[in-house]
Amino acid sequence: MFNPRLTETLTDFPFARLNALIAPIAPPAHLSMINMSVGEPQGAMPAFARQIVNDEIDGWNRYPPNQGLPDLNLAIVEWLGRRYRLPTGLLDPAQHVIPTAGSKEGVYIISTVATPQQKAGAKPIVALPNPFYQAYLGGAVLSGAEPLLVNANADNGFLPDFLSLDEATWQRMSVVYLCSPANPQGAIAGIDYLQKLLAKCREHDAVLAVDECYAEIYTREPPPGALEAALAMDTTGGQDPFKNLAVFHSLSKRSNAAGLRSGFMAGDPRLVAMTLRWRTYGGPQIPFAVQKASAALWREETHPIETREWYRKNFRVAEQILHNRFAYYTPGGGFFLWLDVGDGEEATRKLWREAHVKVLPGAYVCRETDGLNTAERYIRVALVHDEQTTREGMTRLAQVL
Repeated sequence: MFNPRLTETLTDFPFARLNALIAPIAPPAHLSMINMSVGEPQGAMPAFARQIVNDEIDGWNRYPPNQGLPDLNLAIVEWLGRRYRLPTGLLDPAQHVIPTAGSKEGVYIISTVATPQQKAGAKPIVALPNPFYQAYLGGAVLSGAEPLLVNANADNGFLPDFLSLDEATWQRMSVVYLCSPANPQGAIAGIDYLQKLLAKCREHDAVLAVDECYAEIYTREPPPGALEAALAMDTTGGQDPFKNLAVFHSLSKRSNAAGLRSGFMAGDPRLVAMTLRWRTYGGPQIPFAVQKASAALWREETHPIETREWYRKNFRVAEQILHNRFAYYTPGGGFFLWLDVGDGEEATRKLWREAHVKVLPGAYVCRETDGLNTAERYIRVALVHDEQTTREGMTRLAQVL
């Protein structure tokens, strides 16, 4: 009675596997638990946004618009213009953007929207980085495509080499997923990388889907975005500069608002229109209060500066304690450590057993290719707590491992 794509291809979610891994282990009761396995910001959402949600009580008896409130769409377009130096008026709030219930909804939907029944006479392919955010795989599998995992490891700077795929593969390509800054490694795709990949996607009428949900969490320079990369390409002949491109953003990280479930997709108007059609039939509508708070958050630029400093302090603490152990590096973006501990599962068990620290084995966000899971040596550590808790967690990790 069940969809075999759901039961046979999609395994247990990483956190379910993690809980099963540590369930038989009794952690030390005298130590408080520090959960560093989930990328859930522990800072506070700005007070002004909380106030808007509290004040907007009149909208709860009405169905919100799937296409987004005009003011929210305008706020998104204004933010994209500031963040990526896009010309005023280039983006149409009614055509180039659509709010989503977090970036997760958007990155899942895009495969369903952009994957035909067949391509080049065969099953379409959706390519994704390996390791990867699990919604990419969910979208690929449940759209009926063949998922193709392309390893992103230390040898290639943690950026998948999609361009090395052969022509037969590209002819079947429907969607290529990229995360920049990457989850979990924090690698940042440069303008040249983005332009070459977008050109290849256009050549084969595939969609480049760039998850930029960590774009506002960076340790040095602001990461470039796919929209600005596309705009800088040669689009003579009247071609839409955002043709075959979709980018995804979220307030979960930028504004410490994971529970708000607010993000957006932007890019090719054709993809936006089809995503709206998809959401009209099956997508969750975003409450009026959430949309109004979201518009205010996209317009306010002080709190992301404070959020970035929160994470920079945590990375300084981690670097101070770990030094060069476990192939430590401070990533360009995001808030994860990607530590080479030799055996990720064993390190996870040991940290839970001896330190009451919860981390995620790298292998759980990665799949085997050619019989090898390239992330099995790693653990992912989320530096989402305050500085004091981060210091305690890093100290325990360093002592135990």
